[in-house]
Amino acid sequence: MADEVKIDSHTFHNRLSSFTSAWKADRRSNDALFAGVGSILVLMGKNEDTGAYQKSNAMHYWLLGYEFPATLMIFTPDALWIVTTVKKAKHLEGLKGGKTPIEILVRGKDSEQNAKHFERCLDLIKTSGKKVGILPKDTTSGPFIEEWKKAYGDISKDVEEVDITPALSIAALAVKDETELRNMRDSARASTGIMTEFFVEEMSEILDEEKKVTHKQLTDKIDRKLDEPKFFQNLKSKLTSDFDTQQLDWIYGPVVQSGGNYDLKLTAQSDENNLHAGTIIAGLGLRYKSYTSMVARTYLVDPNDAQESNYKLLLSVHEAIIKEAREGAAIKDLYNKAISVIKSSKRPEMEKHFVKSAGGGIGLETRDPVLAINAKNARVLKDGMTLYVSSGFTDIENPKPQDKKSKTYSLGITDTIRIRRDQDPAVFTNGAASDTGSVCFFFKDEEEEPQPKKQTKKDPKVGAVAASNITKTKLRAERTTQADEGAEARRREHQKELAHKKQQEGVATYSEAVGDENGVTQKKFKKFESYKRDNQFPSKVKDLAIVVDEKASTIVLPIMGRPVPFHIQTIKNASKTDEGDFAYLRINFLSPGQGVGRKDDQPFEDPTAHFVRSLTFRSRDVERMDLIAEQITNLRKNAVRREQEKKELEDVVEQDKLVEVRNRKPNRLDNIFVRPAMDGKRISGEVEIHQNGLRYIDHRGSKIDILFSNVKHLFFQPCTHELIVIIHVHLKNPIMIGKKKAKDVQFYREATDMQFDETGNRKRKHRYGDEEEFEQEQEERRRRALLDKQFKRFAEEIQTGARDEGWGVDIPFRELGFNGVPNRSNVFMQPTADCLVQLTEPPFTVLTLDEIEVAHLERVQFGLKNFDMVFVFKDFHRPPVHINTIPVESLEPVKEWLDSINIAYSEGPLNLNWGTIMKTITADPHQFFKDGGWSFLASESDDEDKDDEEEESAFEMSESDLAVSDESSEDESDFDDDASADEGSASDEVSAGEDWDELEKKAKKKDREGGLEDEDSGKKRKR
Repeated sequence: MADEVKIDSHTFHNRLSSFTSAWKADRRSNDALFAGVGSILVLMGKNEDTGAYQKSNAMHYWLLGYEFPATLMIFTPDALWIVTTVKKAKHLEGLKGGKTPIEILVRGKDSEQNAKHFERCLDLIKTSGKKVGILPKDTTSGPFIEEWKKAYGDISKDVEEVDITPALSIAALAVKDETELRNMRDSARASTGIMTEFFVEEMSEILDEEKKVTHKQLTDKIDRKLDEPKFFQNLKSKLTSDFDTQQLDWIYGPVVQSGGNYDLKLTAQSDENNLHAGTIIAGLGLRYKSYTSMVARTYLVDPNDAQESNYKLLLSVHEAIIKEAREGAAIKDLYNKAISVIKSSKRPEMEKHFVKSAGGGIGLETRDPVLAINAKNARVLKDGMTLYVSSGFTDIENPKPQDKKSKTYSLGITDTIRIRRDQDPAVFTNGAASDTGSVCFFFKDEEEEPQPKKQTKKDPKVGAVAASNITKTKLRAERTTQADEGAEARRREHQKELAHKKQQEGVATYSEAVGDENGVTQKKFKKFESYKRDNQFPSKVKDLAIVVDEKASTIVLPIMGRPVPFHIQTIKNASKTDEGDFAYLRINFLSPGQGVGRKDDQPFEDPTAHFVRSLTFRSRDVERMDLIAEQITNLRKNAVRREQEKKELEDVVEQDKLVEVRNRKPNRLDNIFVRPAMDGKRISGEVEIHQNGLRYIDHRGSKIDILFSNVKHLFFQPCTHELIVIIHVHLKNPIMIGKKKAKDVQFYREATDMQFDETGNRKRKHRYGDEEEFEQEQEERRRRALLDKQFKRFAEEIQTGARDEGWGVDIPFRELGFNGVPNRSNVFMQPTADCLVQLTEPPFTVLTLDEIEVAHLERVQFGLKNFDMVFVFKDFHRPPVHINTIPVESLEPVKEWLDSINIAYSEGPLNLNWGTIMKTITADPHQFFKDGGWSFLASESDDEDKDDEEEESAFEMSESDLAVSDESSEDESDFDDDASADEGSASDEVSAGEDWDELEKKAKKKDREGGLEDEDSGKKRKR
């Protein structure tokens, strides 16, 4: 076991340095935390398995990752002295040479030498100052302790002992780093997994079947779950891939209480009474890799109104405490907030039942009293601190007891949280739902259904322009050639204000020169490890031959009589050539400066170091060389493919668990298809609304869960002018559907006649012609209206279920839509109150308007029938979105829409290279806005207008040229009279009514007069 001890030197020195820095900073101020101590004693005796950690144990785990029994640590602001045995000293030797000096004194069998070590420690304590920090509440024993107490007794009268417990908590243990937080998060997920996926199911089964099971028997059953690794592998709240169940241990409970006997303290135990169908309090806590978490919930079985009301009050108090827990808040403010919520409620008398302490610090210690949540603790919370919040009402009298055991009851909720800067704390145990819908079980009135709530109607004109701005005509003769001058002037003025505002915001946001080097986010150097120990090498390496180890993704090469492993990520390629009787295998390695293309961005830890470019091996075994070259090539391809898959799934997040509705049937919509389809198959299913999200289940049993917290936008698109009716969910973070990630999930049903074919119906035999067609049209309109109403109501029910998330149902404004090509096909884009969307054809398009920085209209010039639109996002690292080939008839409506939603836009005659532009911006946003920001887009369009004017003036004819042209036209015009006659007759016919051929001729003539053909030919010459 001793060989497996590996102390992380980097973590040790970082934590020790932060501790001594806090000590020195406290000395420079007023010694408020360390009380002016010159040295600190942390004493550890023999190993005693007490379950709960003391401060000395916690300090050992915090610095070393292990407990070192029979060890003395003496901390000073400038050094650390350790007295320990020979075996432990071997593991500590590697810690020397860091920022803080470490002195290790090794104890042996020589008692005189041991006494000298203690004397040196006592001299260190004397010279460091009169005050010495100790841990008076820690209890430890053993021969080593007795020997130290005897030596320390000689100077105990000369020094002043100070309780250093608060300083160790605040300066060392309270604020957790990322590794510690990850361990706590895993611990919390395991705790909530046992609570929700085992205890609740077990409790429900016992109550439903009215079994006689004692609290002790139930907790023993929960206890045995730690011995089932498969249970944790199959948890819905997924644990990290390297989760090790061997490092799980109980630190609190499990405790189950019911039947009138309740104890909300951490020392509570389960008794031998049977589980009672009333108020049930269950709590448990787990330690994972030395870090702990706790969770407790109260479950109410057939509660009366008073019990439900009291629980709702407790839940509001609990949520108020958590919301108040922010960086900079005093701990007593959390408790006082809870009391104020109770006093301002309808039941202020519940204050006397509220617990005196509502939690404390948690981490390496199960409960850190230094951070106890009570009315007197004035300590300030910091980012990275972790607490357990335990709210409760004790000994409440039940005015309408259901039975003898329900006369008095208690209520309790416990969660583990992490303090964050400028935002609400992260609740590690939120996987165990605590809302009334999840904790109340009704076995007597199961058929009672809640009344539907009234929905507030949303103003359809929010974020959009009036329908009068849309041009209805499609006839070219009636089309206005110029925009309304008044509207254009108003838009120009408004756009100047928006551009000025954008410029000021950009300068304020990027007030300093910050950006990516060369406009590209720099890659981080990755370390790859083939083998941790020598015994992991393949057995074939003994033959000193080239070995391709596919399992470890490693090539083992024989170099100077030794097998040397090279990870496949260090190899560029391998090639094999034949010369005579020999085959040559050349292996090329990655090194700086090799490539000159775009892919030459491989980071290196030290690019100035010496690198091996290639190795060449010669062999007579040609077939083996062929095989090795092929194996290396395939291994490299697989490694590249894995990296690409990993990169593609980087933004896929792990959702929390969906909390199902238990005490009633969930609202559902059946006969629904989903896009993207699971496994590529189009199978119908049903959508259900649960407490914290949606669940889609098809007829095969496959599921898709969508949490409300991960929903960014919810859309309802009616089937008017469409073949399907849609409820579309746009997510904040992608989820996995089958083997593919998806950021948009769509539920739809077809609204076509194919679903309702009446062929062969009796009515069809006796009805013919227009009567039947008219009836079918009426039926289809009625069916579509009913379908829209059904889907809209369901979308509003989703909004009601997610009322705390801050989003609602968004409906596209079809009258504001326009055609365009956002991806591959020409589709109909439609604005909504918050977005610009295309939901009919995949791939879907959803652009959030609040995330758009500016819009630029490209190819806007006379003579072109289409233009393009580019949206640049406020996140400059996000590539701009192009919507191409928009009909020029939509130009004015698009401008009006952009202006009405306060998006700054510009226009130009050419397509711009946005990749280069965005790279320039991200390289130095500060300089970009300093140089004028987006004004360069407007200046380009102005310059183009000037160029057009200059080109037009260059072709003006002189009077002599005009005279010559008149003479030539008179000589060559043989049909002028006839033409003028035709023209006159044509005008007469127009007044009487023109046919299509004449209208087409007139349109062509009008185009020629407007210079349309000249413009087109001029552009072809320029290109």
